[in-house]
Amino acid sequence: MASPDWVTISSLATGAGTLVLAVSTFAAVRSANRAARIAEQSLLIGLRPLLVPSRLQDLAQKVFFIDGKYVVAEGGSAGVEIDGDVIYLAISLRNAGSGIGVLHGWRFQVGRQHRQQHPDLAEFRMLNRDIYLPPSDIGFWQGAFREPDDPLRESALQAIKAAETMTIDVLYGDHEGGQRAISRFVLQPRGDQPKWMATVAQHWNVDRPDPR
Repeated sequence: MASPDWVTISSLATGAGTLVLAVSTFAAVRSANRAARIAEQSLLIGLRPLLVPSRLQDLAQKVFFIDGKYVVAEGGSAGVEIDGDVIYLAISLRNAGSGIGVLHGWRFQVGRQHRQQHPDLAEFRMLNRDIYLPPSDIGFWQGAFREPDDPLRESALQAIKAAETMTIDVLYGDHEGGQRAISRFVLQPRGDQPKWMATVAQHWNVDRPDPR
């Protein structure tokens, strides 16, 4: 009987061991990467804001503007006022997300707007100050048309006087400067004054894949 080729057997054993080690290492790295992605997603969710209209029973808010003027935005509603040449707008909001929301800008249009993709960020007016909304609490958005030659001022003025529906897109993100999103709010007149009720129509993700 021929004696075993121990060199060949040793080589095969070493190769098998190396293969097992490689498979184990690959599985461990893959598992670690998956765990890291899950941890990152959990962290981002914890920082993520989501803006919706406040509840009807929420307290009314006095929203002050840089010139000392203020408008009152009741729960679930918007404050809309014309004072001289200036149009003041404010919406009572609630942050339904788990992270602090920071408002960046806004976009105005007359009527109820329908669009599957989010508006171009170049169309937004940037706010002059940061507005923060704590999680699970109320806050507000505010904007104004001050310049007589503002291309949207006249259409906003006519819409308010005629009590037409208006659409306001609000651009915001988390307090780390990421996870930007756009929420579309529709202001609908109710009653003779009128009172402007606020509803949310759509949400878009800007910095991450959109679910649609």
